[in-house]
Amino acid sequence: MPKEEIAMQTIKTKTITLTQDYINDVEQTVKPHWGDLGWVTYKRTYARWLPDKQRTENWAETVKRVVEGNINLDPRLSGPEVDADVVADLTVEAEQLFKLIYGLAATPSGRNLWISGTDYQKRNGDALNNCWFIAMRPQAYGDSHIQPSYLDPAQKAVSMPYAFLFDQLMKGGGVGFSVVQANVQQMPKVDRSINLTILIDKASDSYDASLKLGATDKTAWLAQHDKNQVAYYELPDTREGWVLANAEMMDLHFDATNVNDNDDLVLDISQIRPKGARIKGFGGTASGPMPLVEMLFDINALLNTRLNAKLTSVDCTDMANMIGKTVVAGNVRRSAELALGSGEDNDFITMKQDQEKLMHHRWASNNSVAVDTRFSDYTAIADAIAHNGEPGIVNLELSKNYGRLIDGLQADIDGDVEGTNPCGEISLANGEPCNLFEVFPYVASQQGWDLKDAFGLATRYAKRVTFSPYDWEVSRNVIQKNRRIGISMSGIQDWILGTFGNRVVKGFKTVQDPATGMTVNEPIYDPAAVKTVDGLYHAVIDADKAYSDALDCAPSLKHTTVKPSGTVSKLAGVSEGMHFHYADYLIQRIRFQDNDPLLPALKACGYHMEPDVYTKNTVCVEFPVKAANAESAEFASAGTVSIAEQFATQAFLQTYWSDNAVSCTVTFQPKEAKQIAGLMAQYRHTIKSTSLLPYVGAGFKQAPKEPIAASEYEKRHAEISGDVAQVFAAQNDNHDQKDIELVDQSDCAGGACPIK
Repeated sequence: MPKEEIAMQTIKTKTITLTQDYINDVEQTVKPHWGDLGWVTYKRTYARWLPDKQRTENWAETVKRVVEGNINLDPRLSGPEVDADVVADLTVEAEQLFKLIYGLAATPSGRNLWISGTDYQKRNGDALNNCWFIAMRPQAYGDSHIQPSYLDPAQKAVSMPYAFLFDQLMKGGGVGFSVVQANVQQMPKVDRSINLTILIDKASDSYDASLKLGATDKTAWLAQHDKNQVAYYELPDTREGWVLANAEMMDLHFDATNVNDNDDLVLDISQIRPKGARIKGFGGTASGPMPLVEMLFDINALLNTRLNAKLTSVDCTDMANMIGKTVVAGNVRRSAELALGSGEDNDFITMKQDQEKLMHHRWASNNSVAVDTRFSDYTAIADAIAHNGEPGIVNLELSKNYGRLIDGLQADIDGDVEGTNPCGEISLANGEPCNLFEVFPYVASQQGWDLKDAFGLATRYAKRVTFSPYDWEVSRNVIQKNRRIGISMSGIQDWILGTFGNRVVKGFKTVQDPATGMTVNEPIYDPAAVKTVDGLYHAVIDADKAYSDALDCAPSLKHTTVKPSGTVSKLAGVSEGMHFHYADYLIQRIRFQDNDPLLPALKACGYHMEPDVYTKNTVCVEFPVKAANAESAEFASAGTVSIAEQFATQAFLQTYWSDNAVSCTVTFQPKEAKQIAGLMAQYRHTIKSTSLLPYVGAGFKQAPKEPIAASEYEKRHAEISGDVAQVFAAQNDNHDQKDIELVDQSDCAGGACPIK
């Protein structure tokens, strides 16, 4: 409907909705740019169950839900009077957003695709944000939705950062946390050893499994004890119940918060729903109480061993890892953690060398160390990376004092930064979240979008997310202060090669590093790419300023980033973030539960499938994939591009595009390991965070990605016939099952961040 017609009407509602006529028109004129795995990835990952229709969403329904959920966050719609022109403008914008996302020229984060527009999102904005950061030091809960009854809201407690981490992980967000010495040294000594008893009623379906983990029969215990003589807590069947149980157990160990002076804690888990029960609000299925039982006993045992001693960075990381392990156990949420330690903390750096603890819980976080530009000897760190891919590097000094590097020093522009999200693309203050949206310029250009318009729509989408209702006071305060957004681009390699005819790094020139005296190879960038990327950055800045003025709020502190992408980039079939395609031609394997309703359709279309050799009741399906521009002489893959070019490409994006940070996992061949230390030193003034992993081609059976020859791709591709979406609809009469759990999917290229 034209804007003028909308403005002339009496505003009877403050809710923006997309008309079915408009949606039908877009469906007839715009073809979604599905990648080789795109529709299948969407259907099993982001299509929500529709009870009234007894099926999951189709793509248009998902995009409608997501766009309406976002556009109605505009705070101008919440006042007592709503300007008709505002409604008209937002309706037109909603239509443009629908067209942009429906065509897969851009998408919000996977979290938004899953939760935006749901009843859950309307009461809980936390679920729209991908990741969070929290400092592991005693903090006050303040006016937060989780509030231990034994604490004054202003009282600092050891449990608070762990409650924050547990809560956000259970809502599907990844969490970065800081255990640098400045934080850990604020932790008090452990004052009390706690006797923990966990009770379960025989009527619970989880009774037998919980007893095997150390729980106690409730009836038998009550026959011998008076629950009024101990700290007794009956856990409700809620996320908050789990978090508060762990918080009370932790705080009982410290005199400062132990108001009842009791050494005995009894937790009754009888009300917790059994494994497999459906979670109605957020989605997915329950894990049962067993992972919680194991976690509570493990954390309590760790704290008991530290009686009369202070916690270490390793202790603080272990407890966070135990929480992350518990969240993962449900097989629906993917727990993503990044532990940030001090560069000189050798115990932290080497903690994963304990194989027993690594297998038990220390796998639950990626570990990085905080450095600054004065740190120049990366020999020990490079050696550790060459052996096991860790630690990553986070330069907080650069993040605090720089946006884009080309804009020069801006002292304390982001002075509250203390860490980063698990994937490293956003440096964050205490309690702050990521807020991401990504444009696929390769696709957007093909679909006729003015890229500046596409990035402007992305900016406004992310800005509205900052007006969501947030659960934690620490987050509300920092979000209102910073309004930080992260507008990303993905498929960068596809776009640059397709647009400019070459990769962004055109070569290197030899210069001398004035600080170290080392001879280094300085990259030479394509000037046309530099000019274009710089122009797109300023389009984001301009869009944010205009929208901030309209909303009467502060401009965002920082605006742009490069997220690693992963599941979302598979929708459009573009390269992941700034990463090079894994190979020019490859077999991508995706794992499905053997009762997944998509399998018959995939089989009918000719996709090869076989039982998963690693997991029972799981089927491995093979998708032949061809990278964009694979036939170009300028094409490079992760298996062929040099480690030096990857560092240089990340530096290019940090210099001209991202005022936050750039997430990159640099892949290296064994012979390149000796270059790691030198490249880290060379780019220590440019790159805010980075991680490295050795490149693995097809090193094990049923590898997720296996490079193949072009001829093998053509053979495999020729065996596929039919449209999976159409075959699926015909086989199921547009009805499908609602209780299928996800297997092996993530929102990040390296499998770190969760999708929901």
